[in-house]
Parts: sequence; C-alpha cells; structure tokens
Amino acid sequence: MKKLSLIATSAMGLEAIVGKEVKDLGYDCKIENGKVTFEADELAICRSNLWLRTADRIKIKVGEFHARTFDELFEKTKALNWGDYLPENAEFPVIGKSVKSTLASVPDCQGIVKKAVVEKLKTHYKTTGWFSENGPLYRIEVALLKDIATITIDASGTGLHKRGFRINQGGAPIKETLAAALILLTRWTPDRPFVDPFCGSGTIPMEAALIGQNIAPGFNREFASENWHWIGKDKWDLARQEVEEKANYDQPLDIQASDIDHRMISIAEANAEEAGLRDLINFKQMQVKDFTTTKEFGVIVGNPPYGERLGEKRAVEQMYKEMGQAFAPLDTWSIYMLTSHEGFEELYGKPATKKRKLFNGFIKTDFYQYWSNVRPPRNKD
Repeated sequence: MKKLSLIATSAMGLEAIVGKEVKDLGYDCKIENGKVTFEADELAICRSNLWLRTADRIKIKVGEFHARTFDELFEKTKALNWGDYLPENAEFPVIGKSVKSTLASVPDCQGIVKKAVVEKLKTHYKTTGWFSENGPLYRIEVALLKDIATITIDASGTGLHKRGFRINQGGAPIKETLAAALILLTRWTPDRPFVDPFCGSGTIPMEAALIGQNIAPGFNREFASENWHWIGKDKWDLARQEVEEKANYDQPLDIQASDIDHRMISIAEANAEEAGLRDLINFKQMQVKDFTTTKEFGVIVGNPPYGERLGEKRAVEQMYKEMGQAFAPLDTWSIYMLTSHEGFEELYGKPATKKRKLFNGFIKTDFYQYWSNVRPPRNKD
C-alpha cells in the first residue's frame, strides 16, 4: 500500500469536527481552513468516504506548487505522476477555482491543466492518439490560492452529504453533513432521549439514528473511486465489511421528531422508510409550544424557521417565545437551536450557555447551546 496525501473538505466552522472524525478513524491529521489533510493508504479512501459524517468530499492531492504563469502551471502539472492514478481510458474532466491569484481566468487554467495531463499520459502510455475517456471517472480540480496551485482528484463523486436515500424534501432542507455536525456537537449518547421539534423532511432525526446505531453514513451509496483499478475491489469489500461489523442494529433508540406541517411529517416518514430507519424514529405532527415530556436527561436539537422571509418574522418571533416557555421546565435536558435570528436569546427568554458560529448553506447562523446543570445519575453497573 502506498502513502497518499488526502484531503477531507469541510464547510466553514466544521473543520474541527471533521478532524476529530478523521482521528477517530485512526489517521493523524492537520486541520486547516475549509479542509482536513492527512497521509494514509488506499484503504483510507474507502473508509473515509464511508464513515465521515461531516466532511463534504474526499480528495487526493496529486501536487501543490507556485504558479504565476500559464507556462509554469503547464510544466509543473505535466511533471506530476498522472500515470500512477489515471488508466488509459480514464474520463478526466477538469474543474477549477482561483482566489487572490495572478492566474485569475479559471477556464484558461482548466484548459492548461487538461492539456498538461494529456501530454503526460501520452508519454506514460506511449501513444500519440486521442484518449477515449470512456472509462472510470477521475474528476481533477485545479485550485489556485495566492498563486499556489493545488491539484486534486475527487474520490467521492457525488458530495458526501448525499447519503443515497432522501426521496423528497421540503423548501429549505438542512444538509446531512451539517445535521450530523449539530448532533456530534451535543455529545448525545444513544441511551438518552433525542428530540427534533422542527424535523422538516427528517434529516436531523435520521442522522441521529445513524449515529445512535453506529451506521456509516455512506453505507447506502456508491463512490467514484470504487471503479479505480489501483484501489481494487478487495479494499472496498474490506471497508464495507467493517461498516457491517461495526453497526449496532440492536441498540435501542428513543428519537422523537415533530413538525407543525403534516405534509412534512409524511415526507419525513417516507425518507426514513427508504433509509431503513423508520422503526427507530417516532414522527408526530405537533407545534413546539405543545411539547411536554416526563423523560429526563434528553437532548433537543432544532433547525427552526429563521423568519428571513417577508411576513414570517413576527410569527417566528412568537414561536421562539413559546418555545422558551415550553422548554423552561426541562431542567435536566440540554437544548440546541440553529438560527440566523440575532434576537433569539431575548425571545427565548434565556441567554445561551455557549454560541457557535456556523453556516447553513450561505446563511450565517449561530448554534445556541443550553446545557443542563443537572448531571444524570451514574450507572452503578
């Protein structure tokens, strides 16, 4: 097995969570803005694609260098060992981006990199003809930042937030990767009750069910690198076998998901059914002001409406007040809410224990965390 430079890309604010996940898989890593980098073998490509709940993609870094001219970009890209990665029939589109760099024209950079890869492959495969590009997909990216070009190959294909089982969604669904991150930030454990009072299409409770039974988020989907000859089917089979062995399907869960809209409850139930998680989640149509429970030491995680649309703000603010009143008696519970509304704490009626800045798509939000001061009793066993 050869050592590879791997990158797990991350949404802003989630890098430390992605880094912890990478370390939990057994790989030392470096946390940077928007990404986590680590050195590992081919099997790590399979395992990180299958297991990382909060990363956006897994990429292989083929090279990194200064490039201020197109000649420099061409020659240094051509010097990389493309034959180690791309078979003769590889399909290799090139995408790109450029930030604060001399080479600002992304289409030109893409064209130069494509040409350089072609020239190197012609030498490697000793051919002068065209490449058919009718084989496995190797999507190459040239990313320029302050005149440093990073050349990568995407090992995921479709973004990792696509778990492979959402058949329908509401108007503004939260990404599965962000939903998983919110849950991981709560330190929730599967022996405690879990509630999402704004479940929408069911993303947060479904991610909780996957976490609670230690089911890998990628268990139900395919990845671009599954077709790469130099990784091999045996490593993917090994990684998928690990996924099956580590899942704890017997772990009982107490997950409740509710929403004011009965149509969203129907959609959420259908999504959970498609994922094989329907029996693990109790769905219910309900307004948050009607929430009551006699259970203790639970966790509530919600992504409520933000009131950003014209005409919604007043109703949302009233709902935040009612939420605060409904949750006030829950002194053993920990409560976590994600919203862009800057007046949330005042409306809720209580300052948060902690706030964390996160992005929900392109919306700047705060994750308001209300920690319980009451510790659960120690398990005598």
